[in-house]
Amino acid sequence: MPYRLLCLALLPFALAACQSSNPYVASSRPLPPAPPQAATTFDASAYPAAPRDYGRYRSWSWRNGQLPSGSANADPAQLADAISGALDQHGLRPARGASGDLLVSANLRLERRLRQVRDYDYDPYYGPAPYGGIGYGGYRNGYGAYGSVPIVRTYEVEVMVVRIDLFDARNGQPVWSASAESGSEKGSPRERENALRESVRKALDGYPPS
Repeated sequence: MPYRLLCLALLPFALAACQSSNPYVASSRPLPPAPPQAATTFDASAYPAAPRDYGRYRSWSWRNGQLPSGSANADPAQLADAISGALDQHGLRPARGASGDLLVSANLRLERRLRQVRDYDYDPYYGPAPYGGIGYGGYRNGYGAYGSVPIVRTYEVEVMVVRIDLFDARNGQPVWSASAESGSEKGSPRERENALRESVRKALDGYPPS
């Protein structure tokens, strides 16, 4: 009871303190006027980029007029022919007398890869056979079974890596970039040509992106 009486006695003082004037005075300054060009300036970063229209790309030409770089067993003309054929499959035609809608840059290099093959070395061992063995006069109990030991073999191969880059001829922005590898440069000329064309096909696989 005395505690409640003490609280009631202090209540008027607490209310009086809350009603006293606040020493902190709020103040604000007006915002500076917007610059005159703000009304006509378009901030492209505030909006998502428009989806690229790949359908308007109909022709192509080499970037800076340079053929792709080849290698010891694949000259630039051979690589250029493979790329031209692959682009044709995607509806892109070489530009005639002017820059195309797309600028193409490509190169071919050799790289080494490590490959692993898992083999199994079968060694016989002996133990009870579940159904017996065959002998003179019919079946008899026998022994024999086979076990396998995995062996991992690591070897090095040489592969051809083709990289193809496509750029928009109007603004120079990258449109497509990919690389692919296939086979090696060892073998007959026909095999090397097939491996080269396979690498180019893989690099352009999926163009245009959906």
